[in-house]
Amino acid sequence: MTPPPRGRALTPLTRPPRLRPGARVAVVAPSGPVAEERLAAGLDVLRGWDLDPVALPHVLDRHPTASYLAGTDEDRARDLQDAWCDPDVDAVIGVRGGYGAQRVVDLLDWDALRAAGPKVFVGFSDATALHEAFALRLGLATLHGPMAGAAPFLKDAATREALRAVLLDPASVRVLGSDAARPLVPGRARGVTAGGCLSLLAAGIGTPDGRASLRGALLLLEDVGEEPYRIDRMLTQLLRAGLLDGVAGVALGSWEECGPYGAVREVLRDRLGGLGVPVVEELGFGHGTPALTVPLGVPAVLDADAGTLTLETPALR
Repeated sequence: MTPPPRGRALTPLTRPPRLRPGARVAVVAPSGPVAEERLAAGLDVLRGWDLDPVALPHVLDRHPTASYLAGTDEDRARDLQDAWCDPDVDAVIGVRGGYGAQRVVDLLDWDALRAAGPKVFVGFSDATALHEAFALRLGLATLHGPMAGAAPFLKDAATREALRAVLLDPASVRVLGSDAARPLVPGRARGVTAGGCLSLLAAGIGTPDGRASLRGALLLLEDVGEEPYRIDRMLTQLLRAGLLDGVAGVALGSWEECGPYGAVREVLRDRLGGLGVPVVEELGFGHGTPALTVPLGVPAVLDADAGTLTLETPALR
């Protein structure tokens, strides 16, 4: 017997206000540590956009025993919460990914974050855990985009410009795509954007911020440093958990350092082709460069044949 449909279809989330010249942007390190020179370079870029960036006190910390973490869980959570609850801060951007965001989610005072109102949050990779928490706990749309101390942001002009345009002139960014984008499964679908880094989505299953359903989603997926069999395992986990039941479409980004793309592509085709929905590959977001900034939680149309994701509303209001 076929099981009943799981969950209601996703609905659009609350969009935060766009940034204006002079807006204060808080830079936090909820995951891995960053080199001081990378932080300084990222702050300089943000100042060049006529923004007012500020680094929170523990951004350059190192965990006393776990070298892969930027400071203690408590300090990383405190920086994020202090930034979000500061009425003078308009946006919060992560400084880099790595690992650690899951460890701070349950240390945050979500009632206080909710009371602070909607703000812009930017990050990708490990920040997927925070994107999911902001969506489920605050009902807030966020930006899957480059972080202030990460290589794509510092080294690639097109990646920086994609984020700058979304932050400061979101109405100008409505059609997202890349020259390499092409259909893995042809078709066109409408839904609400969701997703991010595949390994973080898989790791979230069964947690307080793990979704039970992505029905009606235009699901964004990408990752880095995962061999094809590991990508297979994580996609199979999502499938077996029922998370992909009712997904409207799938947009695939970059798969950096995941082995020959031909092998990765066959895994993606095998695991996602049976969903019966449009799937576009190499849309141009994720760990590769150039990287698009893609809003999560907004209504959009995916056209796999054209290789585009068209936002029905600007990412920010």
